Amino acid sequence: MLKGIAKIITRKLKKYCLLLSVYLNSLFVRFRFHALKPKHFPMAPIDPHSFTDSTHPLATHISLSFFFDFPSSTIHASALLTLPAPYSGPLSLDIRALTVHSVIDPHKPSRPLSYVISHPDPIKGCHLTFTLSNAASVLILYSTSPSSSALQWLSSPQTFNKTLPFVYTQCQAIHARSVFPCQDTPAARVRYAAKLNVPRQLSAVMSARHVSRRDPIAGEGSALVSGDALWCSEDRVVEEFVMEQPIPPYLFAFAVGELGFREVGPRTRVYSEAVPAVLESAATEFASSEDMIRQGEALFGPYVWERFDLLVLPPSFPYGGMENPRMTFLTPTVLKGDASGAQVVAHELAHSWTGNLITNKTNEHFWLNEGFTTYAERRIVEAVQGEDRAALNIGIGWRGLHKEMERFKDSLEVTKLKTNQEGVDPDDVFSRVPYEKGFQFLWRIERQVGRPAFDEFLKKYIATFKFQSIDTDTFLEFLKANLPGIEKEVDLVVWTEGTGIPPDAYEPVSNIYAKIVSMANEFKLGRMPGEDEVADWRGQEWELYLESLPKPIEPSQVVELNSRFRLAESKDYDVKVTFLLLAIASNCKDYLGEVEKTLKEVGRMKYLVPLYRALVEGNGNEEEKILAKQVFAAARETYHPIAQGGIETILNKHC
Repeated sequence: MLKGIAKIITRKLKKYCLLLSVYLNSLFVRFRFHALKPKHFPMAPIDPHSFTDSTHPLATHISLSFFFDFPSSTIHASALLTLPAPYSGPLSLDIRALTVHSVIDPHKPSRPLSYVISHPDPIKGCHLTFTLSNAASVLILYSTSPSSSALQWLSSPQTFNKTLPFVYTQCQAIHARSVFPCQDTPAARVRYAAKLNVPRQLSAVMSARHVSRRDPIAGEGSALVSGDALWCSEDRVVEEFVMEQPIPPYLFAFAVGELGFREVGPRTRVYSEAVPAVLESAATEFASSEDMIRQGEALFGPYVWERFDLLVLPPSFPYGGMENPRMTFLTPTVLKGDASGAQVVAHELAHSWTGNLITNKTNEHFWLNEGFTTYAERRIVEAVQGEDRAALNIGIGWRGLHKEMERFKDSLEVTKLKTNQEGVDPDDVFSRVPYEKGFQFLWRIERQVGRPAFDEFLKKYIATFKFQSIDTDTFLEFLKANLPGIEKEVDLVVWTEGTGIPPDAYEPVSNIYAKIVSMANEFKLGRMPGEDEVADWRGQEWELYLESLPKPIEPSQVVELNSRFRLAESKDYDVKVTFLLLAIASNCKDYLGEVEKTLKEVGRMKYLVPLYRALVEGNGNEEEKILAKQVFAAARETYHPIAQGGIETILNKHC
C-alpha cells in the first residue's frame, strides 16, 4: 500500500512540477518577448517623444544592413549600435511596428540577450529594453512592417514610369524608429553606415556619402531573416553608404527606385525617377543651386556636408522638402517652371547650417530649427533673387502666421515658440508658427542690433554649437552673452514663452508688397486687377493677392476671378490651392470637382490639410463633408502614412 501511495504522490509531484515549469517558462517568455508596464523600468527621459533614458549612454554609430523585399513591403535588417565605451546596465531604444527577432552581444553571439518590448504607446511606439554586461555594442536583428510610419512603398502603377516599384523614407519628426531601433530623439546625434540590398534594376540614394555599388558578398546576409541565399541572388545588388558626421535620427533617409540624374553644379546633382521631362524640368528650376550655396557660405560659414544633391520624389511625398544632409528630398509640386520653386530649395539648403548643423534638442524647441532656417532662407533669397522676392516671401508668411493664430485660438500653447508637448504627437501640432513667429523673433533682434552685428552673431552661434543639439534656454543665454543688453530692448520671455504674436512683430514694407495688398483691398470696392497689372505676376504675387482678399466673397466674384485669370487650372499649386480655399470659404461649389482632382493628384500636406479642413469644418456643409470622406477613401493609399494620419485626425474630429 505504501508503494502505491508513493507512486500516486510521485505522479502528482511530476504533474505539479510540469505545470510549474510551464508557468515559469511562460513568465520568462513574457519577460523576454512581450510587455511590462513602464513602472518596472524607472526612467529619466530626455525627450517627451522618446523612451531614451538620460542615464543610459547614447550610441555613437549604427551599422545597418537592409534587404528590401518589395512584394511584401518589408525590409529584413540588422542594426549594430556602438556605444562610446563598454557599458553594463539597461539600454532603452525606440521602435515602432518592428518585429524584433533577436538581440545579441556581438562578442557572445551564441547567447542571445533577453529583451522586453512594451505595449505600444499611441505616440511614441514601443520601448525596447535589454541589459548589457560590459559591452560596447549590440546587434539587433529585425524586420520592418508594411505599416511603418516612415516608409511609403509605391507599386509600379503609382510611379512616373509605371514599370518598377519605389520606396522612400520620411523620418521627421519621430518616425526613424519605424525603420531601425534607435534612440529616436534629436538629442542623440549618431553616425551611420548602411548596406542596401536591392533589385539590380533599381538604385538607391541616401542622406550619406555613396561608397560603392557592387555585387553581394557571401556571408553578409547570413544573420538576416531573409538569409544569405536571397542576399546573394544574381538579381540583387548592394549599395553602400556612410555618414561620417553625427546627425539626429530624423535626418536618416533613403530612396530606392528607377533613378536618373542631371548635373546642375559642382556640388549638386538633381535626381528623380528616370523620366527625362522631370529631370530636365528639375535641372532648369534648380539651376541656381550653386549660387545659393555660395551665398549661404558667405552668410553662415563653410558648407560642411560636401554635396548638396536633390531628389524630386513622386507626388505622394508629404512635404515641400526635407533637409536630409547631402540629399534633400523635394515634392514635384516645386517644379513651377519659373525658378520660384528654388525658394523651397533655399529653405532646405539653409537647414545645412540651422537644423542639421545645430539642432533643436527636442521638438518642443522646433523653432530653433525652423525659425532660424526661415530667416536664413530669406537672406539667401534676397541675395540671389532680390529684395522684392524676399519681401513677398515674408508677406506671405506674415499672412500665414495670422491664419495660424486663428486656427489655434483654442490651443494657445501651440502659438508659443517654447512649447510643452508632453503627451502630444508632434505631427498633430505641425504648423507655420515655429517658422514664421521664429523668423519674426530673429528679424526683431536684427532690427534692434543692426544687420552687421546680427550677421557676426549668427556666424559665432553656428561655429559655437555646430554638431550639437540645444534648447531655447541655451540659445537665450548665448544671445544675452554675445549681444549684451538685448534683453532690455527685446522682451525675450514674451517672444519665446508668450502666446500669440508679440506687439513688436513687423509686417514687411516694400513697394511690390504694398501694391498687391492695396489691390486686394480695392476688391471690396468691386475692382479686380487689369490684365496689364498682372502680366508679369508669378506665383508668389498671385498667392499674396488671393491671401489678402476679404473672405468670404460672393460666389459670382469667385467665378469671375477664375474666368479672367484661370486660377483653378494654374500649374502652380500654391496659387491653385489658395484659389480653391477661397472658393470653399465663399460657398462657391463650382470648383469642388477641381478640389477632388487636386486631392487625388498630390500628397503634399501643405495642400491636403487645408483643403480637407476647409471641406469639413463648420456646420451646414454636409455635401462637402461627404465629398471629403469619399475622396479620402479613394486616395488614401496614394498618400504617405504621415499624411494619412493627419487627414484621419481631421475627419475624425469633424465628421
